[in-house]
Amino acid sequence: MRRLLPVTDATPGAFAGEGGPGGTRPATADHAWTFDELAAAYAYPVAGGGRPRPWLRANMVSTLDGAAQHEGRSKSISGAADMRIFGVLRALADVVVVGAETVRREGYGPAGARAEAAASRKAAGQGPAPAIAVVSAGLGLDFTLPLFTAPPVPTLLLTGAAADPARVAEAERAGAHVILAGEGTGVDPARAVRALAERGLPRLLTEGGPRLLGQFVAADVLDELCLTVAPVMVAGGAQRIGGGPEVRVPRRFRPVSVLEEEGFLFTRYRRE
Repeated sequence: MRRLLPVTDATPGAFAGEGGPGGTRPATADHAWTFDELAAAYAYPVAGGGRPRPWLRANMVSTLDGAAQHEGRSKSISGAADMRIFGVLRALADVVVVGAETVRREGYGPAGARAEAAASRKAAGQGPAPAIAVVSAGLGLDFTLPLFTAPPVPTLLLTGAAADPARVAEAERAGAHVILAGEGTGVDPARAVRALAERGLPRLLTEGGPRLLGQFVAADVLDELCLTVAPVMVAGGAQRIGGGPEVRVPRRFRPVSVLEEEGFLFTRYRRE
């Protein structure tokens, strides 16, 4: 893997991050990146006193012709390096936020603990693995799945105040923690982000699906996009990485870093 942007290290002795620890290897050198180097490159920003601040990051993959999926799934356009970064981003997060349809389609399970991240997560006051937070208006989920019955930390369900009480009770019996983050049955994106941060989960990562990402963009609560551009084209009518309501004024993001391996581009953008 090699870094294309930034072209030079930000500080003497820093490598692959924003002032993070490491060597003095040139920014464009091609080498096998360690977990710690990738973690430094994707570190969450901190507020005063070194405390984490609420930060919503999205991680998505797209083909060259803009498709977020092939044959209904994103895994078929991914690759080994993409999955490594996927694992690092999860290891850095307090909570992974996903839509109910993505859980059903992708067969989501609990996030596992990673040995490489154990020490850094403990030092940061994090649990062994991030929680999974599922956004669902109708709570039409199978609560017998391991995501609900056997996670290392309880799965969270974000829904509206008017959600079906019977489904809420069923979810809670399965071990899920239900968070009301909207009026009616829908979830308000800004309220969801705030509710998770107030539970001590400020480092948020969303992995989709496209409709959920579109809702975060429309609500102007997405802070950062980590987009993998796969070197393939699939044509057809597959959905883009963002769906849902169209924003009145396009949201502008600035590039922070670009990595490359085997033709895959790993881009990182922050909201201006």
